[in-house]
Amino acid sequence: MSILLQLHGLRKRCGTQSQQSPAREWLLDIASLTIETQSAYVLTGINGAGKSTLLRILSGLDQAQIQQAQFRGAAINWAAYPRVLRDSIVYVHQHPIMFADTVAGNIVYGLKLRGIPLAQQKIALQQALDWAGIAHLREQLATTLSGGEKQRVALARAKVLRPALLLLDEPTSNLDGEAREQVIALIPDLIQEGSSVIMVCHDRDLIALPGVHRLKLRDGKLENR
Repeated sequence: MSILLQLHGLRKRCGTQSQQSPAREWLLDIASLTIETQSAYVLTGINGAGKSTLLRILSGLDQAQIQQAQFRGAAINWAAYPRVLRDSIVYVHQHPIMFADTVAGNIVYGLKLRGIPLAQQKIALQQALDWAGIAHLREQLATTLSGGEKQRVALARAKVLRPALLLLDEPTSNLDGEAREQVIALIPDLIQEGSSVIMVCHDRDLIALPGVHRLKLRDGKLENR
């Protein structure tokens, strides 16, 4: 495996949390984080450990101090969060936001922004609908879907972008039964197709997926397990 992303000296202040724990200045104080290509990671830790914050930093939604950063072997200015990162890293929230459009419209949204030709959009859309088992929902308003259906739409919307790094924040936490199993079944396919995946979760079935590396946040530090 080659290295996809490597960060050194990642620090994020506690902010308002420091009032509750004055002795702790940093929510995250990570000496080094290395993500390999086509690999899966599960990130665990107690509530408030900074798991979701780390995903938001990796996706460019939150800022942090980062001394050095490399993406696919090239040094990058992380503070500027260049286009190569924006095009390569996709974040799926615990409660995916659905646009006021059909399921099909939601899935091709990112492809339209990237100027992908319509013919290619149609092919990618149909493949994603079939893959996620939601072809029958193609013309349904996405905001009316169940939690499990929204999660599968969000994964399909991410899949068509072919991300180098996919960030999943508690992808099964609000699901049970068949909906949960359907989401779990999709994640290995994303890895096989070339994405590296970081999942914040406590779902034992996700943690037990073959080849998954375990990371744990404790007191702002990152532990390999």
